[in-house]
Amino acid sequence: MRRTAVIALFLVAMLLVPVQAGDVSAQQEQQEDPRQPNANNTTMYLFHDGFADAWSHFNASDEESSSEGEFREEKDNGLININLRFRMKPDLQKTLLMEENGEFRGNFKIDVGGDWTNGDNNGACNNDCENLNITIFRGGAEVWTNQFTGIQQGEQNVPFAFAVTEEHSLWDGRDDNPIIEVTMKVKGNRQNGGPGGLLIEGEPAWFAIKLGTESRLEIPIDPVSWEEDFVPGDDGMMDDTEDTPGFTLVAASAALGMALFVNQRREHNNAE
Repeated sequence: MRRTAVIALFLVAMLLVPVQAGDVSAQQEQQEDPRQPNANNTTMYLFHDGFADAWSHFNASDEESSSEGEFREEKDNGLININLRFRMKPDLQKTLLMEENGEFRGNFKIDVGGDWTNGDNNGACNNDCENLNITIFRGGAEVWTNQFTGIQQGEQNVPFAFAVTEEHSLWDGRDDNPIIEVTMKVKGNRQNGGPGGLLIEGEPAWFAIKLGTESRLEIPIDPVSWEEDFVPGDDGMMDDTEDTPGFTLVAASAALGMALFVNQRREHNNAE
């Protein structure tokens, strides 16, 4: 019986010894990715490779982004269909809580030319154009969208802001990866005309969006998101069941001790 008790105590002691998986300092270094948000940086920037790939993250620069510092399409005659989805790359690694009564603030710098207004009969559009639209997604859920009707010819800043809602206050890592969508349809009608086709008539179309620090979205992340013990529950608040480290381990040890105690009493009673 004493041998059984010694083995039981040894097993309980082993369960209570904390186990660390790998080098803690190495894990912390891996988490310090400048493309991820942190307490000192909550601003997203837009990038594009100049061909087909668009993305965003929290670092102000990216070596894979277009060396021209912009994404641009041009067409003398015809429709330019802009449909850009700047998905965060790499995926968001941390669950974030937005500030109550906080506000998202963005500013995108664009350069446009041609016609994008339907129904005025003053340009190339024939109900096939579209104003600038900006939409923010949290994963597959639309958080905010807006159509901008005051866009002018040429280079300009497009500022916008919208409030945090209770429905979209919690962003749960990669499942709620941020996506910024930019759409617009502009049309050109430049062509040769006049006697012998020697005259150039109409206007060309173009669309460009500046990348890096010139097009950004500031996210109102609550500072509590950076606290070490931040573990949000279903309601976005702190989950009390995770506040005590090793709770499950202690409970398991207690259950094992109780089982061994009962077993020893049975052996003692049988011996009598």
